Amino acid sequence: MNEITIKKVTIKDVAILQELARRIFFDSFANDNSAKNMEEYMDKAFSIQQLTLELNNPDSVFYFAEHQEIPIGYLKLNYGSAQTELQSQNALEIERIYISKEYQGKRIGQRLCDKAITMAKEKGLDYVWLGVWQKNHKSIRFYEKYGFEKFGRHIFLLGKDKQTDIMMKLEL
Repeated sequence: MNEITIKKVTIKDVAILQELARRIFFDSFANDNSAKNMEEYMDKAFSIQQLTLELNNPDSVFYFAEHQEIPIGYLKLNYGSAQTELQSQNALEIERIYISKEYQGKRIGQRLCDKAITMAKEKGLDYVWLGVWQKNHKSIRFYEKYGFEKFGRHIFLLGKDKQTDIMMKLEL
């Protein structure tokens, strides 16, 4: 899909980001989680207030993947103290790569992952890391093909459900 563009998200895009984030997260995980835990997590993580805080954080950046100027996915990167777990001041965290279900399998996730790696290299960082739900085998395989290696685990709280994320990193 050559007509995909990657555009930095700004504060004026917060409502679009919220709608996209909620829709994709729901489509991706609702079948494997309770409605209550999904709602609790999405209300907290994807509120306008929370997304505004994240967009205003100088150590976080969001990018939309767009098709014909319509957002179809997004990427969230964290540097320094914005990392969900501080791994290193010289590392970049990919906190989220989400693609609308109808656009999955079209190499858009690869384009967003490439963007993250490029950003990390431009900043002279040592590695890129992320956490991926242990039951998300498709994403784990995607990152492994990319060269990411497992290096630990951490707990991700979805509502009241403690889930285990596999931590993976790519040395640059």
